[in-house]
Amino acid sequence: MTTRPPSGDTAEPASPGCRCRPLEGGWRSDTKCAKTGGEPVIWRVDGVPLSERFGDIYHTETGAQAQSRHVFLAGCGLPEAWADRPQWRILETGFGFGLNFLTAWHAWRSDPRRPRMLHVVSIEAHPVARDDLLRAAHAYPELAELAALLAAQWHGLLPGFHRLGFDDGRVLLTLCIGDVQPMLRAQAFEADSIFLDGFSPDRNPAMWSPETLKAVTRFARTGTRLATWTIARAVRDVLAQNGFQVAKAPGLPPKRDCLRAEFAPPWVVRRRTPAPVAATPGHCVVVGAGLAGAAVAASLARRGWRVTVLDAAQRPAAGASGVPAAVFAPHVSPDDALLSRLTRAGLRLTWQALHDRLEQGVDWRASGVVERRPPGDVRLPAGWSAEGPNESWPADAARLKSTGLPEETTALWHAGGGWAKPARLVAAWLAQPGVTVRCGARVGRIERIERLEGTESGAASAGWALFDGDGRLLAQADRAVIAAGFDSAALAPRLPLQPVRGQVAWGRMASAPQLPETPLNGDGHLVAHVPDADGAFWLTGATFDRDSADTSTHEADTEANRERLARLHPGAAAMLSDAFCRGEVQAWAGVRCASHDRRPLVGPCDADAPQGPWLCSALGSRGLSFAVLCAELLAARWHAEPLPLPVALAAALDTQRAGGRAAHRPSHAASQ
Repeated sequence: MTTRPPSGDTAEPASPGCRCRPLEGGWRSDTKCAKTGGEPVIWRVDGVPLSERFGDIYHTETGAQAQSRHVFLAGCGLPEAWADRPQWRILETGFGFGLNFLTAWHAWRSDPRRPRMLHVVSIEAHPVARDDLLRAAHAYPELAELAALLAAQWHGLLPGFHRLGFDDGRVLLTLCIGDVQPMLRAQAFEADSIFLDGFSPDRNPAMWSPETLKAVTRFARTGTRLATWTIARAVRDVLAQNGFQVAKAPGLPPKRDCLRAEFAPPWVVRRRTPAPVAATPGHCVVVGAGLAGAAVAASLARRGWRVTVLDAAQRPAAGASGVPAAVFAPHVSPDDALLSRLTRAGLRLTWQALHDRLEQGVDWRASGVVERRPPGDVRLPAGWSAEGPNESWPADAARLKSTGLPEETTALWHAGGGWAKPARLVAAWLAQPGVTVRCGARVGRIERIERLEGTESGAASAGWALFDGDGRLLAQADRAVIAAGFDSAALAPRLPLQPVRGQVAWGRMASAPQLPETPLNGDGHLVAHVPDADGAFWLTGATFDRDSADTSTHEADTEANRERLARLHPGAAAMLSDAFCRGEVQAWAGVRCASHDRRPLVGPCDADAPQGPWLCSALGSRGLSFAVLCAELLAARWHAEPLPLPVALAAALDTQRAGGRAAHRPSHAASQ
C-alpha cells in the first residue's frame, strides 16, 4: 500500500509494502518492514528523513544527491581525479541511505574515463531498512536503477563486513556494520578519497572524535583528498594536526560553508606496516580448473589480467568440483565462531555470482536449506531471531512439515542456502573475457626465470615458467597461482594439504517423485528435483575419508550413504529403498583438499617471495562457500585493494599460518 500523509500535508510516498505510522510532524517507518529490520527513521512532511536515535536529519532540505555531488564528489575532485586510473578507493564514515555511494557509482557509470575498479568502503553502525533505502532514492530518478540493485543485496546485515558487488564486480561496496573505530581498525588500505559523513558532532560526537579522525588519517596517502559538510573548529584542528591541509569552501544552502582537505603532512610519514604496492595487470597462469582456479581466473580477468588456466584433466571441473550438485548453507555456532563468520561472508559473494552467472532453477536454486541438528541443539548466537538481520533461525513446524520431517525435529532454517551445479559455475567463470583454458596440461614444476620476454609492457622482466613432468615448457607468465585441489601438494609440498575422499549416491526422480523440494543438510545432505537434460535427479551423501585420494566408487560407500540418509530423513530413505535394492542408484566420487585446520589457504607459497607462486586451495567440502571469497581476497592483496574481510579474518586464511615461509624453496633453488 501507499501511506498517505495527513490532509493538507505533502510527503514522499512510501515504497510499496511499507508499513509506517504517523508521528507528530512526520511519519515513522516500521522497523520490521518487509522483515528487513533496520534503524527507525522519521520522515518529515517535507520529505526529509530524521534519525530517531540522534535527533538529526540525514541530509539538508536541498537534497541528498545535491549534497553528495557538491560536498563529497566535488570536494574530492571527482570524477576528474580518477580519470584513467586502474582503480579508485573511497573510504566513507556514515553510509546512511547510501546516496553518496549511489551518486559516486552513477558518476562512475557516466564517465568514459572511469577507473577499471571502483571501491567504496563505508561504515555504518545502524543500517536503515530496505524500504527506507528505496524511499530515500525515490526523489532521484537517475538513481532508481542503482538503488534497486543495492536494495536487492540489502539483507543479512549482521555486525561485520559485507562485500556487495555491482556491474560485473567492477564496483565493489564493502559495508562495515559496527561502531566506527572498531571498523576502522579492522580494515587496512590506502584511500584515494575520504568522505566524512554522519550526524552533527554535537549529536554524534564519537564519529568526529580526535581518536576517530586520527584513525581515518591512517588510510590517507600523500594527495588523498577529504571532504565533509561540517566546518566545526574541533574537526578542522584535528585534521590539521594529523597532516591535512584544510580549507573552507562554499557550502550547499542552507549551509554557508563545507570543508575540503588534502593529506600533505610537512613531515615524513612512517607507517608501522608499509603500504602494499599494487600489481600491474599482466599475464598470470592459474594451475587448476576447478572452483578455486576458475574463481581466481575470473577475479583477475576483471582487473585486467590475461589469464591462462592449465589443468591436468581433459575438461574443467573434473575433480571434486565436478559433483553433479551441491548444497550450500552457512555454518552457524552459538559463539559465532570464525568458521561461521567466514562461511557467511563467502556465501554472500557466492550467491551474487550464482545470480549473475547462472540460470535460477536450472543451474542453481535459491531454495533455502533445512539443517537437521541433534535434539535440542539449535546453535544460535544470542540475539538472533526470525525478525533480525540474521538469515538462519530455528525451523518452525510448517517448514518441517513441508520438508517431510516430524514436527518435533530440531532443525535450523537457512534462508540464504540452496543448491547449485558447481561445474556450471566453473564454466561460466572460465568463459569470461581474458581467460584461456588449456586442459591435458599437468604442471610438474614451477621455476623462476630472470627474463620474461613478451610481457604486456613489451619490456623484459622476471617471471615464472611452468613445465610438465617431462620438462617441456607449458607456459611462462608474470605471476602464477596454484589452485589444483589436492594436486597442489606436488607444487607446494611444505604446505599441509590433505586429501579427503567423498562419495555420493544419486538417481533419477522417477524412482521417488515425492522427495522434498527443499534441500536438507546435517549429517550428510539430500537435494532433489535437480533439473537435467536426461531427467531430474536427486543426490545424497557424502562420505568423508581422510588421507584417501581414491576416485573409484565402492558399494560399501553407497550403503553408507543409504544409512546416512535414513538418519537424516527416514521418509526419503524409505521412498528410495526400492531404487537402492534394484541397483538403480549411481555413485560419484571425488577428492577434496583440506588444510591442517580445515580453513582455506590463500597467500604466497613462500612469504619471503611475495611475487612468487601463490596458493589458493584447501577449500575442503565448502568449495561453493569459499571459492569467490578466496579469489577476491587474493586479488585484493595483489592490487592493494580494500579487503573483503576484516584483517583478522583474512589473516586466518593466510598461508603463513601454515608454514608458508619455507614453502616452494626447491623450485627457487632449481632456477638458480
